[in-house]
Amino acid sequence: MEEIKKIIVICGGSSSEREISLQSGKGVYDALKKLGYETTIVDFKTISDFNIFKTYDLIFIALHGFEGEGGNLQEKFDDLSIPYTGSGPEACRNTWDKNTCKTILKAHNVMTPSWKYYETLKPFLNETFKDFQNKNCFLKPSQEGSSVDIFKIKDDKDFMVALNNANNIDRPFLMENCIDGKEFTVTIINDECMPVIEIVTENEFYDYDAKYISNNTGLIEANLTSEEHSAINVVASNAYNALNCRGWARIDILQDITGQFHVLEINTVPGMTSHSCVPKSGSFLGLEYEEVVQNIINAKL
Repeated sequence: MEEIKKIIVICGGSSSEREISLQSGKGVYDALKKLGYETTIVDFKTISDFNIFKTYDLIFIALHGFEGEGGNLQEKFDDLSIPYTGSGPEACRNTWDKNTCKTILKAHNVMTPSWKYYETLKPFLNETFKDFQNKNCFLKPSQEGSSVDIFKIKDDKDFMVALNNANNIDRPFLMENCIDGKEFTVTIINDECMPVIEIVTENEFYDYDAKYISNNTGLIEANLTSEEHSAINVVASNAYNALNCRGWARIDILQDITGQFHVLEINTVPGMTSHSCVPKSGSFLGLEYEEVVQNIINAKL
Protein backbone atom coordinates (compact mmCIF):
# COMPACT_ATOMS: atom_id res chain seq x y z
CA MET A 1 0.00 0.00 0.00
CA GLU A 2 1.18 3.51 -0.82
CA GLU A 3 1.99 5.95 1.97
CA ILE A 4 -1.12 7.20 3.71
CA LYS A 5 -1.37 10.99 3.81
CA LYS A 6 -5.04 11.82 3.25
CA ILE A 7 -7.70 10.18 5.42
CA ILE A 8 -11.44 10.73 5.43
CA VAL A 9 -13.50 9.81 8.48
CA ILE A 10 -17.02 8.57 7.84
CA CYS A 11 -19.53 8.69 10.70
CA GLY A 12 -23.06 9.76 11.64
CA GLY A 13 -25.63 8.07 9.47
CA SER A 14 -29.28 7.49 10.35
CA SER A 15 -29.22 4.57 12.79
CA SER A 16 -30.10 4.63 16.48
CA GLU A 17 -26.34 4.90 17.09
CA ARG A 18 -25.98 8.15 15.14
CA GLU A 19 -25.00 10.39 18.06
CA ILE A 20 -22.41 7.91 19.33
CA SER A 21 -21.01 7.57 15.82
CA LEU A 22 -20.69 11.35 15.49
CA GLN A 23 -18.75 11.42 18.77
CA SER A 24 -16.51 8.58 17.61
CA GLY A 25 -15.90 10.26 14.27
CA LYS A 26 -15.06 13.62 15.86
CA GLY A 27 -12.60 11.95 18.23
CA VAL A 28 -10.86 10.14 15.39
CA TYR A 29 -10.85 13.28 13.21
CA ASP A 30 -9.23 15.36 15.94
CA ALA A 31 -6.67 12.62 16.55
CA LEU A 32 -5.77 12.43 12.86
CA LYS A 33 -5.19 16.18 12.76
CA LYS A 34 -2.86 15.92 15.76
CA LEU A 35 -1.03 13.08 14.02
CA GLY A 36 -0.40 15.31 11.01
CA TYR A 37 -2.70 13.72 8.45
CA GLU A 38 -4.64 15.72 5.90
CA THR A 39 -8.10 14.77 7.02
CA THR A 40 -11.80 15.39 6.44
CA ILE A 41 -14.88 14.21 8.29
CA VAL A 42 -18.17 13.42 6.57
CA ASP A 43 -21.65 12.48 7.79
CA PHE A 44 -22.89 9.42 5.92
CA LYS A 45 -26.33 11.04 5.61
CA THR A 46 -24.87 13.70 3.31
CA ILE A 47 -23.12 11.36 0.85
CA SER A 48 -24.62 11.19 -2.63
CA ASP A 49 -21.55 10.25 -4.67
CA PHE A 50 -19.08 7.64 -3.43
CA ASN A 51 -16.51 8.84 -5.94
CA ILE A 52 -15.55 11.58 -3.47
CA PHE A 53 -13.68 8.90 -1.51
CA LYS A 54 -11.34 8.13 -4.42
CA THR A 55 -9.22 11.19 -3.65
CA TYR A 56 -8.25 9.80 -0.23
CA ASP A 57 -5.63 7.24 0.69
CA LEU A 58 -7.74 5.65 3.43
CA ILE A 59 -11.27 5.73 4.81
CA PHE A 60 -11.54 5.52 8.57
CA ILE A 61 -14.93 3.95 9.23
CA ALA A 62 -16.45 5.27 12.46
CA LEU A 63 -19.99 4.68 11.24
CA HIS A 64 -21.96 2.57 13.70
CA GLY A 65 -25.15 0.65 13.06
CA PHE A 66 -26.14 -1.29 9.96
CA GLU A 67 -24.86 1.39 7.58
CA GLY A 68 -21.30 1.03 8.85
CA GLU A 69 -21.24 -2.50 10.25
CA GLY A 70 -23.62 -4.45 8.02
CA GLY A 71 -21.12 -5.09 5.21
CA ASN A 72 -22.72 -3.14 2.35
CA LEU A 73 -20.46 -0.12 2.87
CA GLN A 74 -17.34 -2.28 2.85
CA GLU A 75 -18.54 -4.05 -0.30
CA LYS A 76 -19.04 -0.69 -2.00
CA PHE A 77 -15.52 0.43 -1.09
CA ASP A 78 -14.10 -2.89 -2.30
CA ASP A 79 -15.87 -2.44 -5.63
CA LEU A 80 -14.27 1.01 -5.94
CA SER A 81 -10.85 -0.32 -4.75
CA ILE A 82 -10.78 2.22 -1.92
CA PRO A 83 -8.87 1.14 1.23
CA TYR A 84 -10.69 1.35 4.57
CA THR A 85 -10.17 0.40 8.19
CA GLY A 86 -11.56 -2.77 9.69
CA SER A 87 -13.09 -6.00 8.47
CA GLY A 88 -14.37 -6.86 5.02
CA PRO A 89 -17.98 -7.26 3.87
CA GLU A 90 -18.51 -10.91 4.85
CA ALA A 91 -17.07 -10.54 8.35
CA CYS A 92 -19.15 -7.42 8.94
CA ARG A 93 -22.37 -9.08 7.78
CA ASN A 94 -21.75 -12.16 9.89
CA THR A 95 -20.88 -10.26 13.06
CA TRP A 96 -23.64 -7.67 12.65
CA ASP A 97 -26.28 -10.41 12.69
CA LYS A 98 -26.07 -11.92 16.17
CA ASN A 99 -27.80 -15.14 15.17
CA THR A 100 -25.33 -15.74 12.33
CA CYS A 101 -22.40 -14.74 14.53
CA LYS A 102 -23.36 -17.12 17.33
CA THR A 103 -24.01 -19.92 14.84
CA ILE A 104 -20.50 -19.52 13.41
CA LEU A 105 -18.96 -19.31 16.88
CA LYS A 106 -20.70 -22.51 17.90
CA ALA A 107 -19.51 -24.26 14.72
CA HIS A 108 -15.93 -23.27 15.65
CA ASN A 109 -16.32 -24.53 19.22
CA VAL A 110 -16.23 -21.03 20.69
CA MET A 111 -18.53 -20.92 23.71
CA THR A 112 -21.47 -18.52 23.50
CA PRO A 113 -24.66 -18.36 25.62
CA SER A 114 -27.46 -20.61 24.37
CA TRP A 115 -30.18 -18.83 22.41
CA LYS A 116 -33.30 -19.10 20.31
CA TYR A 117 -34.01 -17.06 17.18
CA TYR A 118 -37.33 -15.48 16.19
CA GLU A 119 -38.13 -13.76 12.91
CA THR A 120 -40.66 -11.55 14.72
CA LEU A 121 -42.10 -11.15 18.20
CA LYS A 122 -45.55 -10.06 17.06
CA PRO A 123 -47.21 -13.48 17.69
CA PHE A 124 -46.23 -13.25 21.36
CA LEU A 125 -48.40 -10.18 21.95
CA ASN A 126 -51.35 -12.52 22.43
CA GLU A 127 -49.87 -15.55 24.15
CA THR A 128 -47.68 -16.51 27.09
CA PHE A 129 -44.02 -16.74 26.21
CA LYS A 130 -43.09 -20.28 27.21
CA ASP A 131 -39.78 -20.97 25.47
CA PHE A 132 -37.66 -19.50 28.25
CA GLN A 133 -40.17 -19.73 31.08
CA ASN A 134 -38.58 -19.78 34.55
CA LYS A 135 -35.18 -18.90 33.10
CA ASN A 136 -33.26 -15.65 33.27
CA CYS A 137 -32.58 -14.49 29.74
CA PHE A 138 -32.02 -11.47 27.55
CA LEU A 139 -34.23 -10.33 24.71
CA LYS A 140 -32.18 -8.56 22.07
CA PRO A 141 -32.53 -7.62 18.39
CA SER A 142 -30.55 -9.86 16.07
CA GLN A 143 -29.28 -6.77 14.25
CA GLU A 144 -28.61 -3.77 16.48
CA GLY A 145 -25.72 -2.20 18.37
CA SER A 146 -24.88 -0.12 21.45
CA SER A 147 -27.14 -2.35 23.56
CA VAL A 148 -30.23 -0.71 22.06
CA ASP A 149 -33.50 -2.57 22.77
CA ILE A 150 -31.96 -5.17 25.08
CA PHE A 151 -34.18 -6.31 27.95
CA LYS A 152 -33.54 -8.67 30.83
CA ILE A 153 -36.41 -11.13 31.16
CA LYS A 154 -37.18 -12.97 34.39
CA ASP A 155 -40.91 -13.59 33.98
CA ASP A 156 -43.90 -12.97 31.72
CA LYS A 157 -44.35 -9.46 33.08
CA ASP A 158 -40.80 -8.49 32.04
CA PHE A 159 -41.44 -9.95 28.62
CA MET A 160 -44.62 -7.93 28.09
CA VAL A 161 -42.83 -4.76 29.26
CA ALA A 162 -40.13 -5.48 26.67
CA LEU A 163 -42.67 -6.00 23.90
CA ASN A 164 -44.32 -2.70 24.74
CA ASN A 165 -41.09 -0.75 24.98
CA ALA A 166 -39.02 -2.13 22.11
CA ASN A 167 -38.69 0.21 19.14
CA ASN A 168 -39.90 -2.43 16.69
CA ILE A 169 -40.88 -6.00 17.49
CA ASP A 170 -41.60 -6.97 13.88
CA ARG A 171 -37.98 -7.86 13.16
CA PRO A 172 -35.61 -10.70 14.16
CA PHE A 173 -34.85 -11.10 17.87
CA LEU A 174 -32.86 -13.48 20.02
CA MET A 175 -33.76 -14.87 23.41
CA GLU A 176 -30.35 -15.51 24.98
CA ASN A 177 -29.73 -17.42 28.19
CA CYS A 178 -28.48 -15.14 30.98
CA ILE A 179 -25.11 -16.11 32.43
CA ASP A 180 -24.40 -14.70 35.86
CA GLY A 181 -20.80 -13.62 36.15
CA LYS A 182 -18.31 -10.95 35.17
CA GLU A 183 -18.36 -9.07 31.89
CA PHE A 184 -15.19 -8.31 29.97
CA THR A 185 -14.23 -6.87 26.63
CA VAL A 186 -11.11 -7.57 24.59
CA THR A 187 -9.88 -5.24 21.86
CA ILE A 188 -7.84 -6.76 19.06
CA ILE A 189 -5.77 -4.51 16.82
CA ASN A 190 -3.65 -6.01 14.06
CA ASP A 191 -4.23 -9.51 15.47
CA GLU A 192 -2.88 -8.53 18.90
CA CYS A 193 -4.99 -8.59 22.05
CA MET A 194 -4.88 -5.40 24.09
CA PRO A 195 -5.34 -5.30 27.89
CA VAL A 196 -8.59 -6.92 28.99
CA ILE A 197 -11.22 -4.58 30.41
CA GLU A 198 -13.71 -5.58 33.07
CA ILE A 199 -17.00 -3.70 32.89
CA VAL A 200 -18.40 -2.71 36.27
CA THR A 201 -21.86 -1.16 36.33
CA GLU A 202 -24.56 -0.46 38.89
CA ASN A 203 -27.16 -1.13 36.21
CA GLU A 204 -28.63 -4.60 35.95
CA PHE A 205 -26.50 -5.13 32.84
CA TYR A 206 -24.28 -3.14 30.46
CA ASP A 207 -27.10 -1.41 28.60
CA TYR A 208 -27.19 1.83 26.57
CA ASP A 209 -27.51 3.93 29.72
CA ALA A 210 -24.52 2.21 31.34
CA LYS A 211 -22.44 2.66 28.19
CA TYR A 212 -23.14 6.29 27.35
CA ILE A 213 -25.10 8.09 30.06
CA SER A 214 -24.40 6.78 33.55
CA ASN A 215 -21.49 8.16 35.55
CA ASN A 216 -21.38 4.99 37.61
CA THR A 217 -19.98 2.63 34.99
CA GLY A 218 -16.37 1.60 35.47
CA LEU A 219 -14.00 0.31 32.80
CA ILE A 220 -11.15 -1.18 34.80
CA GLU A 221 -8.17 -3.29 33.90
CA ALA A 222 -9.26 -6.87 34.51
CA ASN A 223 -7.93 -8.52 37.63
CA LEU A 224 -7.40 -11.99 36.20
CA THR A 225 -4.85 -14.67 36.89
CA SER A 226 -2.21 -15.29 34.23
CA GLU A 227 -4.08 -18.47 33.25
CA GLU A 228 -7.35 -16.56 32.93
CA HIS A 229 -5.67 -13.80 30.89
CA SER A 230 -4.32 -16.43 28.55
CA ALA A 231 -7.68 -18.18 28.31
CA ILE A 232 -9.74 -15.08 27.58
CA ASN A 233 -7.27 -13.90 24.93
CA VAL A 234 -7.43 -17.31 23.26
CA VAL A 235 -11.24 -17.15 23.27
CA ALA A 236 -11.21 -13.60 21.86
CA SER A 237 -8.69 -14.51 19.14
CA ASN A 238 -10.58 -17.67 18.21
CA ALA A 239 -13.79 -15.67 17.86
CA TYR A 240 -12.02 -12.97 15.82
CA ASN A 241 -10.55 -15.57 13.49
CA ALA A 242 -13.72 -17.66 13.24
CA LEU A 243 -15.54 -14.64 11.82
CA ASN A 244 -12.57 -13.69 9.57
CA CYS A 245 -12.18 -10.26 11.14
CA ARG A 246 -9.26 -8.06 10.22
CA GLY A 247 -7.66 -4.80 11.28
CA TRP A 248 -9.44 -4.30 14.57
CA ALA A 249 -12.49 -5.42 16.52
CA ARG A 250 -13.83 -5.64 20.06
CA ILE A 251 -15.05 -8.92 21.53
CA ASP A 252 -17.49 -8.86 24.45
CA ILE A 253 -17.16 -11.83 26.78
CA LEU A 254 -18.80 -13.18 29.93
CA GLN A 255 -17.09 -15.34 32.55
CA ASP A 256 -19.43 -17.74 34.31
CA ILE A 257 -19.13 -18.87 37.92
CA THR A 258 -17.04 -21.88 36.88
CA GLY A 259 -14.49 -19.64 35.19
CA GLN A 260 -15.45 -20.47 31.59
CA PHE A 261 -15.56 -17.64 29.03
CA HIS A 262 -18.51 -17.13 26.68
CA VAL A 263 -18.50 -14.73 23.71
CA LEU A 264 -21.50 -12.41 23.61
CA GLU A 265 -20.76 -10.56 20.37
CA ILE A 266 -18.09 -9.10 18.12
CA ASN A 267 -18.00 -5.42 17.14
CA THR A 268 -16.23 -4.68 13.84
CA VAL A 269 -16.61 -0.89 14.22
CA PRO A 270 -16.13 -0.33 17.96
CA GLY A 271 -16.94 2.96 19.62
CA MET A 272 -14.16 5.53 19.74
CA THR A 273 -15.67 8.13 22.04
CA SER A 274 -13.50 9.52 24.83
CA HIS A 275 -15.03 6.99 27.26
CA SER A 276 -15.16 3.96 24.94
CA CYS A 277 -13.54 0.64 25.71
CA VAL A 278 -10.95 0.69 22.91
CA PRO A 279 -9.12 3.90 23.91
CA LYS A 280 -9.49 2.87 27.56
CA SER A 281 -7.76 -0.41 26.84
CA GLY A 282 -4.98 1.49 25.09
CA SER A 283 -4.53 3.69 28.15
CA PHE A 284 -3.59 0.60 30.18
CA LEU A 285 -0.60 0.25 27.83
CA GLY A 286 0.26 3.90 28.33
CA LEU A 287 -1.10 4.82 24.89
CA GLU A 288 -2.74 8.16 24.20
CA TYR A 289 -5.96 8.22 22.17
CA GLU A 290 -4.00 9.38 19.10
CA GLU A 291 -1.63 6.43 19.38
CA VAL A 292 -4.54 3.98 19.43
CA VAL A 293 -5.89 5.61 16.26
CA GLN A 294 -2.46 5.32 14.64
CA ASN A 295 -2.30 1.64 15.55
CA ILE A 296 -5.66 1.07 13.86
CA ILE A 297 -4.29 2.77 10.73
CA ASN A 298 -1.11 0.71 10.93
CA ALA A 299 -3.25 -2.43 10.96
CA LYS A 300 -4.31 -1.51 7.43
CA LEU A 301 -0.77 -0.98 6.15
